[in-house]
Amino acid sequence: MPADSDYASPAVRKLREDLALALRAAAHHGLSEGVCNHFSVLLPGAQDRYLINPRGLHWSEIGADDIVLIDVHGEVLAGRHRVEPTALFIHGAVHRITGHAVVLHCHMPYATALTLTAERALDPTLSQNAMRYMNRIAIDAVYNGLALDDAEGERIARAMAGKDIAFLANHGVIVAGACIAHAYDDLYYLERASLHQVIAQSTGRPLVPVDAKMAAHVAAQIQGEREQSDLFFEALRRMLPAPRG
Repeated sequence: MPADSDYASPAVRKLREDLALALRAAAHHGLSEGVCNHFSVLLPGAQDRYLINPRGLHWSEIGADDIVLIDVHGEVLAGRHRVEPTALFIHGAVHRITGHAVVLHCHMPYATALTLTAERALDPTLSQNAMRYMNRIAIDAVYNGLALDDAEGERIARAMAGKDIAFLANHGVIVAGACIAHAYDDLYYLERASLHQVIAQSTGRPLVPVDAKMAAHVAAQIQGEREQSDLFFEALRRMLPAPRG
């Protein structure tokens, strides 16, 4: 396969380490599914090349050297593994169309469960964790099979409509962002908020949302100070060291 000189640069090495850590963290938190699903991040200053997890490895075993560099057309530029086909079509389209630097896609249990409901998504006026997503959620209400072509990837990307959280009907979620630490924090708390909602709904008792204005206020508070997200990611780095070899 072709080589890419940027792959070994210190800046890209750090991105590979962070992306691998996010994948290991997702496995640790029960957000992964077999060897499926994908996390990706654009190279600094690039809109046509991105790093992504390889095909066939469990997320718990991924290190920086397992991360693959590809372009938006799916050509492998550097790395020692292959890439799963749906990853190419979903992530290439979302990076290209939305401009988000980080794209995390998974079928985490409780958030995915909400995509099976009539509402299709989390209610951001319920728990405090949910409120951080007020005015950030897009719903792709159409399930259209596996994303095995450019058209389906582009359809999903356009359904995000300027948002950074997407609930994909009968499928899973996408969480996007500007940096890996913040996007992973959003992914983790999205699942926690979804868990709380599913548990509350399972009681059969009426749910009590807060006022939408209050939910938006809480969202602004959380988005205005992301040190907690950075500290969480660094704690995960200490907890989940890179695998050897």
